[in-house]
Amino acid sequence: MYWRKLTGIRNLAIFAVLLGVCLFAPSALRDGAKGVFEQFRAPVDSLSSQFSDLAAFWSMASNSKRDLIEAGRDLARLNAGFQVKNLESDSLKMQIGRLEKILGMPSYEKFKPEVARVCRRDVNAWWQRLVIRKGSAHGIKKGYAVICASGVVGRIAEVGADTSVVELVSSRQFRMAARAEGDERPIIYQGAGSLSMHAAKGEISDVPADLSASPSKPLRLFTSSLAGSFPDGVLIGEVVSLKPEPDGIFKSGSVRLAKGLSSVREVSVLIPIADVKVR
Repeated sequence: MYWRKLTGIRNLAIFAVLLGVCLFAPSALRDGAKGVFEQFRAPVDSLSSQFSDLAAFWSMASNSKRDLIEAGRDLARLNAGFQVKNLESDSLKMQIGRLEKILGMPSYEKFKPEVARVCRRDVNAWWQRLVIRKGSAHGIKKGYAVICASGVVGRIAEVGADTSVVELVSSRQFRMAARAEGDERPIIYQGAGSLSMHAAKGEISDVPADLSASPSKPLRLFTSSLAGSFPDGVLIGEVVSLKPEPDGIFKSGSVRLAKGLSSVREVSVLIPIADVKVR
């Protein structure tokens, strides 16, 4: 009984010491400890994602030969179509490059996409953050834009050696310049979180008074050239409602974000060409 009391007192003392360190330790020490913990956790996140990919591979490998042959034929047709598209794209890039040299214009290409798999997404922060399987070792830095096939995903918030944390476009901490379809005037966009696991939304303000939107006639919202780390013209979502602000000059409203954001598995990090040349 005596030893049990000593064990309880010892555990309580250890907890008190750790709590005191967390509360009163210098911020640099706390940040360092957090960084060490994240670096320790990163391989675990990456391994779980890689095991999931491996399980998917073996599940497909167990298909019959007939299914594999049919899938191979479909892939061959798709590859042939993509090869033609790639040739057209290369030809257009060469023409753009020649025109840029003739006219003395800056390069049209401003970003290099770095494709990365999503390795972790916590349920309690589903619409705030996710973790991808690439980091500083792949040239990724804090503040870089992140997009997917459906549009804007978010912005790099934290970077480790092999993993990075993405602040999602639906997070209340996310804010950027945007514009309405067919209009170049800047609008302020900010994430608004979600009321459930199935619906996330955003908010806009400083909207010109002559614009209108409704659920039956939504107004598409794109990134603006003033967005900094984002290129112009990437889809954010659809504006489904607008109402006058108290000043009577501008409007504010609600944005319905892309459906693909809830189940995104792969993203592209946009690395500025200037940073790629430095590397």
